[in-house]
Amino acid sequence: MRTLISTAFISLDGVVEGPGGEPGYRNSGWTFKDVEFVPEAYAVKGREQEESTAVLMGRASYEAFSPVWPDMAEFARYRTMPKYVVSTTLTDDKLVPNWGETTILRSLDEVAALKEGDGGPVIVHGSVALNHALADAGLIDRYHLLVFPLLLGAGQRLFPATDKDTQKLKLVEHAVCANGVQLNVLDVVR
Repeated sequence: MRTLISTAFISLDGVVEGPGGEPGYRNSGWTFKDVEFVPEAYAVKGREQEESTAVLMGRASYEAFSPVWPDMAEFARYRTMPKYVVSTTLTDDKLVPNWGETTILRSLDEVAALKEGDGGPVIVHGSVALNHALADAGLIDRYHLLVFPLLLGAGQRLFPATDKDTQKLKLVEHAVCANGVQLNVLDVVR
């Protein structure tokens, strides 16, 4: 069985919207304009590329990342890694040609089947709605969270607000950077 890892830049109050400057959010760009840059805070991003064997994202994140990430040196390994996009509306003719193998999954059942297959960890980038659905379906195995010392108030949050039983997490790695950013790696306890 493959491990499904959700990775996120997240504010202390749980907001994940617009961390890199995406338009439409009043606090857009909060990871670089509101917190001093220190390279060690982002070291996990390189490690994620080395350890993961596939990328999973929702349609909106795919449409945001696919015009930019294929040409970025920081994400070079993702060019050759298989990508899976969960969408009921995306069509093959809308996939970018320069970003390697991309497969459209139409349901959470198809995501579950992907997890049951052979291979290493699958990393989930962005994709708030997909993260909510995956969490509610019990498909996420681990979280890689870079927690920024900010309170952003309104904005899309990583975790769903579904009324459900307590979900326990086990902290398996933790580090604090000089700029106050915390790395928290948490396994979902089943």
